[in-house]
Amino acid sequence: MTAVAPTVASGQRVEAKPEKRKGASPWARRAPLLPALLFTIVVTQIPFILTVVYSFQSWNLVRPGSQHFVGFRNYLDVFADSQFRGAMLNTVVLTVVCVFVALLLGLGLALLLDRKFLGRGVVRTLLITPFLILPAAGALLWKTTMFDPTYGLLNFVFGGETDWLSEFPLASVMAQVVWQWTPFMMLLILAGLQSQPKDVLEAAQVDGVGRWRTFASITLPHLSRYLQLSVLLGAIYIVNSFDAIFLMTQGGPGTASTNLPYYIYQRAFQGFDIGQSSAMGVIVVILTLIVATFALRLMFRAFDVSKGVVK
Repeated sequence: MTAVAPTVASGQRVEAKPEKRKGASPWARRAPLLPALLFTIVVTQIPFILTVVYSFQSWNLVRPGSQHFVGFRNYLDVFADSQFRGAMLNTVVLTVVCVFVALLLGLGLALLLDRKFLGRGVVRTLLITPFLILPAAGALLWKTTMFDPTYGLLNFVFGGETDWLSEFPLASVMAQVVWQWTPFMMLLILAGLQSQPKDVLEAAQVDGVGRWRTFASITLPHLSRYLQLSVLLGAIYIVNSFDAIFLMTQGGPGTASTNLPYYIYQRAFQGFDIGQSSAMGVIVVILTLIVATFALRLMFRAFDVSKGVVK
């Protein structure tokens, strides 16, 4: 039998309301993400928990049976280690200088590429190329081609036989890192330049405003959020630099170019001191979380994530 729409006594037709379909449960919607979540936990969180456990133990792989609980002694020894403080200072100097120089160079190149000229596509591709090269390959390229004391291009241009990696180790590493990350800064800033409202720039041009005044009053304020994003992301990546130091200077001479990632590697895989290297790793993670928290707050203020649009 076919269903008949119900009626009321007055003869008016009453439409039957369709039944509401029950949506999938929250667990059913999140089920496809569970494999990725489990993989992330296994790869990141379990090793970190083991690192925290090892940081409270004295354990050197060269001495079998030396593993025993020592509490916070590893952390006290780490803060009393002058080499650890020197590596932390090198990390700060390396990060700040490389981010600042790469940002300035990226801004200049982005302003150049924002203009129309013959061969702009080719120039843009060539400028992006350093960012596409593997960090290890880039470090070896600079070590053998630029800084070699006998056949390097720098000595060929400036003359002399300067051993750049021995006399200026940290500056040499900075040069390679800046070369590697300048295209990244350039791409972010170029995206900001191309998102400028053209009508505002045309109005400023009609009013006779000069280029420098237009850049300082219109372009630079518009780029502020993109500059902040470039600094934050660049600092996150550059603070973990390892390839350039390992392949170019090995942290030397002495500890002149040693940063925190390389120093932890030395204590763990060359000194076989699992306890203190684990304590160093935990300290670095805590400091990174503190810096990342403030960095994310600044980023969320620049980009209104809650509304999904840029302020």
